[in-house]
Amino acid sequence: MISKITGKVSEKGLNYLSVDVNGLSYEVFIPSCVMQRVDEVIGPDGKISLITYHYHQVEPSKSTPVLIGFLNDIEKDFFQTFITVSGIGPRAALKALNKPISQIAQAIDEGDLSFLRSLPGIGEQRAKEIVAKLQNKVGRFGLIQDGKAKVAAAQAKGIIEEAIAVLEQLQYKKSEASAMIKKAIEIFPDAQTTEELLNIVYKQRKAK
Repeated sequence: MISKITGKVSEKGLNYLSVDVNGLSYEVFIPSCVMQRVDEVIGPDGKISLITYHYHQVEPSKSTPVLIGFLNDIEKDFFQTFITVSGIGPRAALKALNKPISQIAQAIDEGDLSFLRSLPGIGEQRAKEIVAKLQNKVGRFGLIQDGKAKVAAAQAKGIIEEAIAVLEQLQYKKSEASAMIKKAIEIFPDAQTTEELLNIVYKQRKAK
């Protein structure tokens, strides 16, 4: 049973990596939620270490060994927990897990069927079965830092750009608008919308 693999990435596909280990190349399938972060852990020498789930896919005329890779044990634990749901096998889970595990775990805990239905291959009935089987059992997976910070940063960048654009439309120079928004963020770093940032700018200018 292969539980871990370390080698040089020789090929990167949409949902797999080919990992060269001393001349032997292993095809390792990677869930989308993990693949999104793979580039962060590939070393300067092209090497990567993956925790693997190893199983045999049995078909009428053959049995094919399959490796599914993860960046750490907690991701693998969630995968193994997810496939305990009736009707969800390893390949179905590989396809379904296309969003950050922390978000999927939160959706399960909150019974968010709409979110779960948005996962590839998960319909209404399967979403209900996931909640029935796993609700209140996946809380620890909601603590994984696997994308929430990036989403927040991207969102922050988006509202900053929007706020600067609005100020430019109001005839402020870009340098002046950028300085005003920077000051607003220092005052209220938790701003979630462009409107909140602009309200802070307005209050600051009014107070002068």
